[in-house]
Amino acid sequence: MLSTQIPEEFKDIRPYADDELPQVFTELMADEQFLQVAAKLVPDLKQKLAVALPALTGGAGSSASASASLAVQKTFFYPLVQRIIKECTEGIELTLPNGFDRQQPHTFITNHRDIVLDSAFLSVLLVDNGFPTTVEIAIGDNLLIFPWIKKLVRINKSFIVQRSLSMREMLRASQTMSRYMHFAISEKQENIWIAQREGRAKDSDDRTQDALLKMMAMGGEGTVIERLRQLHLAPMALSYEYDPCDYLKAKEFQQKRDNPDFKKSREDDLINMQTGIFGQKGHIHFQAAPCIDNWLDYLDPETPKTELFPMVAQHIDEEIHRSYRLYPGNYVAADALRGESTFSSYYTREQLLAFDDYLSSRIALIDLPEPDEPFLRERLLTMYANPVFNKEKAMKSWSEKV
Repeated sequence: MLSTQIPEEFKDIRPYADDELPQVFTELMADEQFLQVAAKLVPDLKQKLAVALPALTGGAGSSASASASLAVQKTFFYPLVQRIIKECTEGIELTLPNGFDRQQPHTFITNHRDIVLDSAFLSVLLVDNGFPTTVEIAIGDNLLIFPWIKKLVRINKSFIVQRSLSMREMLRASQTMSRYMHFAISEKQENIWIAQREGRAKDSDDRTQDALLKMMAMGGEGTVIERLRQLHLAPMALSYEYDPCDYLKAKEFQQKRDNPDFKKSREDDLINMQTGIFGQKGHIHFQAAPCIDNWLDYLDPETPKTELFPMVAQHIDEEIHRSYRLYPGNYVAADALRGESTFSSYYTREQLLAFDDYLSSRIALIDLPEPDEPFLRERLLTMYANPVFNKEKAMKSWSEKV
């Protein structure tokens, strides 16, 4: 899609248009910092670009909607993510509900585990499962710590969530982003990935923020329910067997406990991104719940907003929680945290001992002057146990409703 066909108000936040890609790649290839990073991941990037880019972009006269961006993803990003899957996981898979419409663009609203890979894995899975396109990705500007990162994510079909703004500026930015999301779904026919809350849930207690739903309802037409329906929200659960950043999250919990004013640095964000990408993750499962369009149709359109948004958030949460894939370590953590053996049928003694050793190895990585090991272990256990507790509650609630 040519940039002239996209409303000007989206210029600073949207992914690059097809006709902008050659210039952006030229700028990246002149960025020494980008080249140093790229050399480790794609050693022959310059040669690949020289051969592939003219064919991928089709020149400035190309009119195909998002075709060049998708081609760039498949040519450069898809093999890179496949390599990460091969080297850093025991495999990833996607489960879809019966009758899920692959041709209908959806807003996939998910829990959030990894800064970079949640959306990257989803894009690969959509390609492998017969979807016509990948996802446009909502990414916070706090992560775009270098100019080349901002360019790279916009090449990879990301749109920017602006966060460091005043209250008045934040309102305008939220309205613009909401309008862009509606435009991407209805006009560009693109899927969207967005996390259910700002930032990762460090303790894996995944909850959808009302503010996110309020932002989504700023764009579109009609009632709040109609506006949400126009985004075709599909809750999705992401289940990582191991979180490579678990020890970094535990470390941050102690830092905030010991110093309430503690804030992560840009370097900390970069370390989290690198650790998340290249750390071992075990098995990974993505499971979509049914699109909530039909569920929204049953809601009373006269429901006050103060009640409506929490109702929708709770429904999304329950769909995500019911869709978790739980691993032996999750059950071990749940029993250890409660001092019980409620879930002992879901793991063997060998798995219990292996997970205990795993926790000890993670605590050993935490480089604090005075690490509080009991506290750190409790934080790690909580991260792995909360999905068990939330799924338990969601299944009980669902059984009561049916």
